[in-house]
Amino acid sequence: MVEFHKIKRLPVYVFEEVNRLKAEARAAGQDIIDLGMGNPDLPTPQFIVDKLVETVQDPKTHRYSASKGIPGLRKAQANYYERRFGVKLNPETQVVATLGSKEGFANMAQAITAPGDVVLVPDPTYPIHSFGFLMSGGTLRSMPAKPGEEFIRSMEKAVKHSIPKPIAVILNFPSNPTAYVAEPAFYKEVVKFAKKHDLIILSDLAYSEIYFDGQAPTSVLEIDGAEDITVEFTSLSKTFSMPGWRMGFAVGNETLIAALKRVKSYLDYGAFTPIQVAAAAALNGGNNSIEEIRQIYQSRRDCMIDSFARAGWDVPPPPATMFAWAPIPEKFSHLSSVDFCKMLIQEASVAVSPGLGFGEHGEGYVRLALVENEQRIRQAARNLKPIFNR
Repeated sequence: MVEFHKIKRLPVYVFEEVNRLKAEARAAGQDIIDLGMGNPDLPTPQFIVDKLVETVQDPKTHRYSASKGIPGLRKAQANYYERRFGVKLNPETQVVATLGSKEGFANMAQAITAPGDVVLVPDPTYPIHSFGFLMSGGTLRSMPAKPGEEFIRSMEKAVKHSIPKPIAVILNFPSNPTAYVAEPAFYKEVVKFAKKHDLIILSDLAYSEIYFDGQAPTSVLEIDGAEDITVEFTSLSKTFSMPGWRMGFAVGNETLIAALKRVKSYLDYGAFTPIQVAAAAALNGGNNSIEEIRQIYQSRRDCMIDSFARAGWDVPPPPATMFAWAPIPEKFSHLSSVDFCKMLIQEASVAVSPGLGFGEHGEGYVRLALVENEQRIRQAARNLKPIFNR
């Protein structure tokens, strides 16, 4: 069998064995409480569904759509950025609709990466941040996942010692899987450094509206000068519980957005027009729904932290995102993150994601998703308690 170059560059899919065990258990009739995949279980708000149903009745909307997004949708995203972040964007030149932020990130990598180009990527991080550039022929240099001085020092070392010099740095705050949140002062330092060394900033802000206990996350585009070098990606998947709708955005620097538009024009005709119309309705009138969804995730987070602690597992409370990033308990520290996850499926009927799947520095941790209701989260804690107390 022929070995394909791009396929060979991709690492082994770490989640495969855990997913196989999960599927086998379910096929055998086992009730698996799935805190693994970050797949929102909440229904999409009804007013968004109603707009989709209304629009799909018009046969004109059944034709090919616009790859870059229909004008009303791009305008709605620009208005959202101005309301939420105080950032003014030109919807014609600085906004493009994507098939979820994941597709946008992968196609941006295609647009800007030449073979051998070096990209600075956090570790651990959401896999597409790495794999998008690997598939585009790029070379990765790992960065700390946590915002702060160590991150800035790592950028300095990378620029000094990488050959060729890096072309881009990835930011992801609030971050998946670690839930770290960045402050404006950190963004200011990154922008200053990136402009000095001619680096592109690619910011993943998919969890901008899922935050708890404090100030709302900021956008790097709020920083003076960031617009000159930055593209930021957002998604409606978590904000409005629309994961299957596949609707996201890239916004920012006109030259970079134009490059992404051109790549996309060869690859897709955009999302189904009724989905785009419904997405515009969500952005224009969905503030109450955002707050309701955020409160549900906060209640689930608090339920998990409390019930898991009583079961014997101290899970650090995440300040944002729909994930908790938890170290493997000390009594199981001899297990790899994959083996620990396998044990939880086999002995507790609870599925979580191994930290190794998010990068080598994720080993020793697991990610827990807040995608089951509070009753199921408490049941997961009851299932886990005998394991931690034996």
